[in-house]
Amino acid sequence: MRADRPIGTLLLLWPTWWALWLAADGLPPLWTLFVFTAGVWLTRSAGCVINDYADRWLDPHVKRTKDRPLASGALSGRAALALFAGLMVLAFALVLTMNRLTVALSVVGVFLAASYPYLKRYTHLPQVYLGMAFGWGIPMAFAAVQGHVPALAWLLYVGNILWSTAYDTWYAMVDRDDDLKMGSRSTAILFGELDLVIQGILYTLFLGTMALVGVRAGLGVVYAGAVALAALLVVYEFWLARHRERDPCFKAFLHNNWVGAVLFAGIALALALR
Repeated sequence: MRADRPIGTLLLLWPTWWALWLAADGLPPLWTLFVFTAGVWLTRSAGCVINDYADRWLDPHVKRTKDRPLASGALSGRAALALFAGLMVLAFALVLTMNRLTVALSVVGVFLAASYPYLKRYTHLPQVYLGMAFGWGIPMAFAAVQGHVPALAWLLYVGNILWSTAYDTWYAMVDRDDDLKMGSRSTAILFGELDLVIQGILYTLFLGTMALVGVRAGLGVVYAGAVALAALLVVYEFWLARHRERDPCFKAFLHNNWVGAVLFAGIALALALR
């Protein structure tokens, strides 16, 4: 479940909270906030489990993952599947307290979470699919609060796909040499020597989309300042990863937590000051 490594939960939590605050035009209903926050932890944990189950053929050959429970043989595949099912049942039980549209959308979310780990065998774009899975809480949040999913939600969803693709490419750059040996696929391999250039394009599109979200939502200058600060944080990530070395690329990946936090702070403060 990697409960001792909260970065994945945080990267999933920030977009969900962006959506909840925008949908509610401020602080969302407390029960809805609890359901989605707990749901983020449960679904991220389940995602880690099914990812390790799907990658049990690959992880023993990758330096960063060779000591994971399934890769090392400490746990069985059957135990992993049982844990995945239990976590998803708990998450679905929480969703059942929401409206019908939210429940219906959650079914799509389960499919995205369960199918994502298998894409690296067939496509170089699993990072894009990760963005689709990690961002599915956005339309669900709008559905839970407003009863429908407006255009603003889909714009935010697109922004999250761009962001997730970019930060998970930093992550993929850490494992690129091992993945090449094992025949696994990723955007880091697809981008090749143009990785930093394409990363620059992805982050520019992401920040531009988030700026447009602010315009559509009427968030004003406070949020614009948050987007500008997020841009500076992204520049720092490029400085970290400029030599494409494993540890700095991993630090660049981790640093995206602050990007998400700054944008959330900008949204929350802009709405509070209206």
